[in-house]
Amino acid sequence: MNNSRIFLVYDRKDWQSLRENASLSLTEKNLNNLRAVNDVISMEDVREVYVPIIQLLDVYIKSYYRHQASLINYLNLDQPKKYQPYVIGIAGSVAVGKSTVARLLKSLLSDYYPEKKVDLLTTDGFLYPNKILKERDIMDRKGFPESYDMKRLINFMTDVKNNVPNIQVPKYSHQVYDIVEGERLTINQPDILIVEGINVLQLPSNEKIFVSDFFDFSFYVDASENLIEKWYMQRFGTFMDTAFQDPNNYYYKFNDWDRKEAFAYANQVWETVNLENLREYILPTRLRANLILHKTHNHYIDKILLKKH
Repeated sequence: MNNSRIFLVYDRKDWQSLRENASLSLTEKNLNNLRAVNDVISMEDVREVYVPIIQLLDVYIKSYYRHQASLINYLNLDQPKKYQPYVIGIAGSVAVGKSTVARLLKSLLSDYYPEKKVDLLTTDGFLYPNKILKERDIMDRKGFPESYDMKRLINFMTDVKNNVPNIQVPKYSHQVYDIVEGERLTINQPDILIVEGINVLQLPSNEKIFVSDFFDFSFYVDASENLIEKWYMQRFGTFMDTAFQDPNNYYYKFNDWDRKEAFAYANQVWETVNLENLREYILPTRLRANLILHKTHNHYIDKILLKKH
């Protein structure tokens, strides 16, 4: 399908020309703290790509609040103490850089709206614990739709939109590769919530309501399969190199492996799990996003696609 029929397609130069004057409190040091493992991002990226995104979101967010106010007035409802939060979804493959995009948007939105509470959540916490995945014999399907507790995720999204206070969410650790038993994250009535995960734009066949039904704006972080594979393998190597001192780390076990053997294993996981998941379940959701960030070599964003309607 011709993307130009659905999206306004901008190259980077045209996109950055949309930017209005804006001062940034974000520093290079803070930016480094937001960067995910093996991701690449610069202050130039922030100015040329992300500042126009924040200013675009401001248009949508202001329209969202006007719509809520008009609807409340038309239906003669009591003015709520707090409007429903504006929810932003971020989808894309593993290792494509979703986490960096999510953290950066949270930082920039918090700076742009100092009076608003901006929270961030990843859907990893809604994966079934490894114990359940093993009982169901789907450990090798971790990350696929059936490995998520979608009912719990949808209930969470419903509570968020209803401004339920102090919602408890399971905590996932990439270091131990599992849900952390007894630990919870708390989401307490944010004004803006960013939800990041590979599954957020998917349409699970066993649910009548989808996660994306709760989104007011959504992103898809895009790149070619070959580049994502390269970034995945680079990230695997970094995890190996930084896990050697922690026996509880999932990647600690690879210390006893021949490095070539370990990378062969990672490549097999990519081919049989992550690539299959990308092709079957993640990539088909790309055109459902409101905005696509297209990356090329070294995580450089060269194109931005904005949905027309």
